[in-house]
Amino acid sequence: MPVFRIFRHYIPASFIILGIIEALICFLGFYAGVYLRFLGDSAVVASHFGTLWPKALVYTAIIVFAMISLGLYDRTAWSLEGRSAMLLRVFASFLVAIFPLSFLFYLMPTIHLWRGATLLVLCMSLIGVIMTRLLFINVVDRKVFRRRALVLGAGKRACHIRTLEDQLPVLGVEVVGYTHMDRDHDVIDDGRLVRLDRSISEIVTERKVDEIILAVDDRRKGMPVGEILDCKMDGVDVLDMLTFFERETGRIKLDLMNPSWLFLSDGFRFNAVRETLKRIFDIVVSLLLLPVFLPLMFVVAIAIWIESGGKGSVFYTQPRVGLNNNEFTIYKFRSMRPDAEKDGVARWAQAGDNRVTRVGAFIRKGRLDELPQIFNILKGDMSFVGPRPERPVFVEQLQQQYPYYRERHRMRPGLTGWAQISYQYGDSAEDAFRKLEYDLYYVKNYSIFLDLLIILHTIQVVLTGKGAH
Repeated sequence: MPVFRIFRHYIPASFIILGIIEALICFLGFYAGVYLRFLGDSAVVASHFGTLWPKALVYTAIIVFAMISLGLYDRTAWSLEGRSAMLLRVFASFLVAIFPLSFLFYLMPTIHLWRGATLLVLCMSLIGVIMTRLLFINVVDRKVFRRRALVLGAGKRACHIRTLEDQLPVLGVEVVGYTHMDRDHDVIDDGRLVRLDRSISEIVTERKVDEIILAVDDRRKGMPVGEILDCKMDGVDVLDMLTFFERETGRIKLDLMNPSWLFLSDGFRFNAVRETLKRIFDIVVSLLLLPVFLPLMFVVAIAIWIESGGKGSVFYTQPRVGLNNNEFTIYKFRSMRPDAEKDGVARWAQAGDNRVTRVGAFIRKGRLDELPQIFNILKGDMSFVGPRPERPVFVEQLQQQYPYYRERHRMRPGLTGWAQISYQYGDSAEDAFRKLEYDLYYVKNYSIFLDLLIILHTIQVVLTGKGAH
């Protein structure tokens, strides 16, 4: 099945179809639960609840948002988790949805349902979603629904695709083989090689290839341009490796990139209009969240103050690098001992770091130590979504080590970001490099839609403590 690009973000068609079907199931499940509660008596339903469809739409939206926030439409999770883990996420998403539903019922009594009806609605929807998910697993596992890809090349570049191949079936791709190209040193197993003993068009037709991936080590030597163009004219998609990795993994593979790709590829467009819209988005979201989190921030501050015996500051400030390499002061709740860096040497935070206090370990797990950064967002130092800001000493090291690291500073740093929801907590230069690949994907493909998607996924990170140190 194809991959759609919605606001420049890649989403498989199968997941869009799944989302539409599950939204429809939740909508119909709402009706089924209400009518089952009153044994199909439409007059009683109308007298108690009035018009049902607005309530059904609100209910459906909350359930779908809860499922998105728990990663049920995250295609990488399907390749890493089994069926049981996925079904557990479905149950968890319905439990999470109960809280906003209850809050909404309290604020808007006109959309309130009786407890008996609400329980039946949730049960009907949950059963429908589980049955759909089990069917979906079987459907996406069938080869007929996968895009069949032929890789031109069998050398070092092609080997990058080979290492990703175990994840590709669930992403909707099946690699049918790798072709030996002149002057390439083959590193792919002989069993996966396709010999060019006939034209590429014939191989494409014989193996029912949907797309060709260019993975030749040296394109200047022996590229069959005419044959590739014939395939293109016959309706076969032709992708370079960087575009393929960007589409399938949500990151820009820097160890394969050449400088010209940065300015020749689509994206990396951030003008005054987009910057203004993003700033408005940041202010609105921050002002909506601030009243919700202020009581929690007060509790966290008291806990830190009690643990420290009233000594030391509750807050922690530190210089960070932001937009256009300008430094600013970031605000956080203090999660480490006041003497964590008494020798003046900057260190990466490590797993099980003994400098972290007991309260600090707890608030880090739920990312509560980051809450004061809402004030950084209101000041304009940060955005709600963007690359995480690093300390100047680390930025200086990383910019010398990785030539494209400075590109992440073309946007305001964020409280959360694409790298934070896609990659583990980083505690080394190697991790910073991997996160840079995700950060550049975000800078390249930024949209308000992607920001909303990241915010929803951040809920999963907070609830599960994913990547916390």
